[in-house]
Order: sequence, then structure tokens, then C-alpha cells
Amino acid sequence: MMMNMRHSERSLKRRTTLTLPAEALTQAERIARSRKVNLSTVVAEALSEGLMRHTAAERGEEVLNTYKMAFGGFSDEEMNVLDGIILEPESAR
Repeated sequence: MMMNMRHSERSLKRRTTLTLPAEALTQAERIARSRKVNLSTVVAEALSEGLMRHTAAERGEEVLNTYKMAFGGFSDEEMNVLDGIILEPESAR
């Protein structure tokens, strides 16, 4: 049973070679030492975090484009009505 778990854990990881800026590598090594983890852990966490931010930014762009397509044909006045903004004083209504 233990053998199967180790095999499945290994299959979730892949080995590769990266060329990194010297300062980024130095900083990652410093973080790894201070946290007492290996360099691969620090690089994997940083990469995962960056990819999550990238995905969130892409999703935000998709939402914005959808909004523009859905409401692009409305005038400013119509958009104010849709947004629930009333620009007239109460006495004029």
C-alpha cells in the first residue's frame, strides 16, 4: 500500500530545468533556507501563486468584456437607470 502512495505522489511532480534571473534565484534560496524547505518547494509555491494571479486577471478581463458586450449599446442615461442612479432631485419627480 505504501508503495502505491509513493508512486502516485511522484506522478504528480515532474522534473525540469529552469533558467532564472540570478537575483530571483538568490532570493528563493534565502527563503528556502529561512523556512528550512528545499528550493523546489519555494519555486513551486511562487509559480503556483503567480499562476493563480494570472488566472484571476484573465477571469476579470473576461467578466469586463462580457459586461461591455452586454451593456455597450446603452446610453449613459440608460446605464444610470440600470445602475439605480437617480440624478433628478426628489421634488422634480
